[in-house]
Amino acid sequence: MARASESGFEIAPLYGPDDVAPGLPERLGEPGQYPYTRGVYASMYTGRPWTMRQYAGFGTAKESNERYRHLVAQGTGGLSVAFDLPTQMGYDSDDPIASGEVGKVGVAIDSLEDMRILFDQIPLDTVSTSMTINAPASVLLLLYALVAEENGIAADQLTGTIQNDVLKEYIARGTYIYPPKESLRLITDIFGYCRTEMPKWNTISISGYHMAEAGATPTQEIAFTLADGIEYVRAAVASGQDVDDFAPRLAFFFVARTTLLEEVAKFRAARRIWARVMKEEFGAKDPKSLMLRFHTQTAGVQLTAQQPEVNLVRVAVQGLAAVLGGTQSLHTNSFDEAIALPTVKAATLALRTQQVLAYETDVTATVDPFAGSYVMEAMTDEVEAGALKLMAQVEEMGGAVAAIEKGFQKSEIEQSAYSFALGIDSGERVVVGLNRYRSESEERYEPLRVDPSIEADQRERLRLLRDKRDQAAVDEALAQLKVAAQGSDNVLYPMRTALKELATVGEVCGALREVWGVYKPQEFF
Repeated sequence: MARASESGFEIAPLYGPDDVAPGLPERLGEPGQYPYTRGVYASMYTGRPWTMRQYAGFGTAKESNERYRHLVAQGTGGLSVAFDLPTQMGYDSDDPIASGEVGKVGVAIDSLEDMRILFDQIPLDTVSTSMTINAPASVLLLLYALVAEENGIAADQLTGTIQNDVLKEYIARGTYIYPPKESLRLITDIFGYCRTEMPKWNTISISGYHMAEAGATPTQEIAFTLADGIEYVRAAVASGQDVDDFAPRLAFFFVARTTLLEEVAKFRAARRIWARVMKEEFGAKDPKSLMLRFHTQTAGVQLTAQQPEVNLVRVAVQGLAAVLGGTQSLHTNSFDEAIALPTVKAATLALRTQQVLAYETDVTATVDPFAGSYVMEAMTDEVEAGALKLMAQVEEMGGAVAAIEKGFQKSEIEQSAYSFALGIDSGERVVVGLNRYRSESEERYEPLRVDPSIEADQRERLRLLRDKRDQAAVDEALAQLKVAAQGSDNVLYPMRTALKELATVGEVCGALREVWGVYKPQEFF
């Protein structure tokens, strides 16, 4: 009996030459060459392994800094910062709306002073940093650059990524601030600023991960993510930027599930689609503009609080899928994340999982191990066809923003999530330890807990900061930021001045709220 893939196409019990579409060599190409099905670099991991990047951040900047220093000492080559919900929404820790959420799902960053503590004794000239921040991405990026410059590291030497993908917030996550038009304006200003001031920085990480966590199938994940990417490129080109000036710094962010074969096929299909779009629609000439470079995180949504140690196995399989699919960097989830923020032990084991894949297996010995496999090439074609069909539907609606305003992507993902949940409830989809192979008694697990007193501490820190800073200089800088937001000047330059004068994250975002307003989603049902 044939089994259905996560995306809904049939997985045959056996594949052979007749299952692979004609013209395979042309569709595959060589590693590091168009259409990049086999990977964006010729040598891939035979030269060096992917960047091992661990996602961390909780409580205060001091606590998170201690975790970062531990991870660097354990061999991680890249940090990935998790911010708390108020920071993600552009509010300070002493704002009434932040009550009860300070430091809970990430680190609280209110000002330049917090950012100094967060990266104290971290070698920013050698460590690549990714920041999972979207609507206030420009603010956190500038704070990071200011801290580096205070430590003698020029902004043009910094490497890393800001997520900066607001469109997916409207679809699946919800941490948006401004309306889509103004959000796109801010993103294109970031592109322009980084081209001049921070040329090694990846200006956006166009994210399918959060759509997948919300229930998107692999096909939906890449279709809606690539459609968002097209919207960003169009906006940047419309603002007067040449595609080859900014496209080489675009990056993507995908999930890796336990369905290893389909995940590998998904990554290969995504590279092929993006290369073709950039070449044929936008006329990109620089080969780097055609390369879909991506970070992968293992699937948090597949972790279970029941028998949490089993998550170590899940994460290993998911990490292997990402590596076989050709990821450029990888974050492996900790086994305890379905319960709470990861402990030091769990975070270290997650990193060790990547190190085992890189140094104890032979998957890094050859490029694209699955190339030419009947099943892999057939599944890559299936995922590609499904994604192109969905992307065509988005185009028919007028593009990603128009489809978002119609609720199309959100509705499609919610239907998939519902179907998936029904499968688990019925037992048709097996989740070990949850609906099959359950344990009668489970060992009690003590999770990491965030000290609730940090909210009061952050409030006091903000009070002291406002008492000592030059308020007139802050007010003038924020006024200049509003003037830039009302016109067409790049807002990052006055924003940088305001942050250097110790304006807070909430004050900077609040200034833009006054000019641009906030997004209010429509009701579709």
